[in-house]
Amino acid sequence: MANVRSLLLGLARARGPSLFGIGNGTHLRSSSLALTSILSRSHLCDELLVRVRCISSTGVASHMVLEMPALSPTMNQGNIAKWRKKEGDKIDVGDVLCEIETDKATLEFETLEEGFLAKILAPEGSKDVLVGQPIAITVEDLDEIKNLPADIPKGVEAKQDKSIQDLTHDVKHEGRSEKPNFSRISPSARLLISEYGLEPSSLKASGPRGTLLKGDVLAAIMSGGGPPGISESSQEKISGSTHTSQPTSHTPPQSATPLLDKDTHEDLPNTQIRKVIAKRLLESKQSTPHLYLSTDVILDPLLAFRNELKEQHNLKVSVNDIVIKAVALALRNVPEANAYWNNEKGEPSLCDSVDISIAVATDKGLMTPIIRNADQKTLSAISLEVKELAENARAGKLKPNEFQGGTFSISNLGMFPVDHFCAIINPPQACILAVGRGNKVVEPVVGSDGIEKPGVVTRMSLKLSADHRVFDGQLGGKFLSSLASNFSDIRRLLL
Repeated sequence: MANVRSLLLGLARARGPSLFGIGNGTHLRSSSLALTSILSRSHLCDELLVRVRCISSTGVASHMVLEMPALSPTMNQGNIAKWRKKEGDKIDVGDVLCEIETDKATLEFETLEEGFLAKILAPEGSKDVLVGQPIAITVEDLDEIKNLPADIPKGVEAKQDKSIQDLTHDVKHEGRSEKPNFSRISPSARLLISEYGLEPSSLKASGPRGTLLKGDVLAAIMSGGGPPGISESSQEKISGSTHTSQPTSHTPPQSATPLLDKDTHEDLPNTQIRKVIAKRLLESKQSTPHLYLSTDVILDPLLAFRNELKEQHNLKVSVNDIVIKAVALALRNVPEANAYWNNEKGEPSLCDSVDISIAVATDKGLMTPIIRNADQKTLSAISLEVKELAENARAGKLKPNEFQGGTFSISNLGMFPVDHFCAIINPPQACILAVGRGNKVVEPVVGSDGIEKPGVVTRMSLKLSADHRVFDGQLGGKFLSSLASNFSDIRRLLL
């Protein structure tokens, strides 16, 4: 693999100027990262898209501009959480340059080329850095750092702002001399301006560093800010996309609460993870018909079994570990419940494996790491895996394969004074089980002599939220019945 990578790097560097030459003595080389990423990161080729531009010109040290990568399929911007390397540091293939907070988790950005970190363009703590925006400059030799011009960051930004100049040029040709109120523009926003013939000077940017976003243009169109030629049907056509666009500061929703005095409230910054959680939960409630089913189970056999494992086998497992195992076996016994709604086919699709997502609260938001093939694992294996995944989730070190996927979710608030609650389905899954705390109650208990007597038992509430397109009442009842039997005969979990 190293020989193949070296060959590709050599070809990219040797043929770059002849294949990608541009005017004014400047040459654009083919990025070796784009060539080697498929080889060195084949398991992430669907999620990892890194764009790197190599720049060299006469009299200027050759250098490479690293851009903000797309580390997940839904990522369009990210935050620089931490720089692992400092300006002037040596970097080798596989070194972690920085930690990037995406819409899913905090991931490491590794380099696939050797060199030196010459300039950091996006400092630590930078927020909402758009994918494709330059974040750093590297050089091949240490001596080349001092040969970089002091205004090289401005030159990089000037290339990024070329679309703004082109747009202004188009406006002047149309007889409009007003200067746009934004310094950058996204490709989708530029396309909408051209398609609907909008006046750029009337648009306000809400993106980072004065970037005009798609949502800004859509908001202007929906508010009637476009020319009279825009028909109502055109506005209806784009109305659906505004639901997923970023809200702008100049177009508050009609149902918004009255604005508060700035001295009476404080704006809390939202992480990328919480933004995605808010969006997905809203979409789930709006597009997924929720069916709610509930039951109570007696927790005493589980607690006795847990104490027995601890005392006789020195095996410490939590109540949640046992719940995961019980749910996994119930899904194996009722395979119709281990399914999801297939939008393309318009019908439920059964899942091949039982992969349980567990909700873990972190400082940045709720994460759902996955216990894969949970029905085939022992309680001790599940317990160890849960502890490791929860620790990585709280540290922001989960890998994409550790939280993407899953066939069934469990949200347990039993450690809090929460008796029962209803959870929201996590698409594309069709089910989530809400687990409350155990409460001691007095109820009739049949003694060994067959006579009912008052007794104290520990009851735990289970509430199932299911996609009604996949679950009907009969299937939901069948699954909860199988789950309850696992709690009544807890030793079935050892089979």
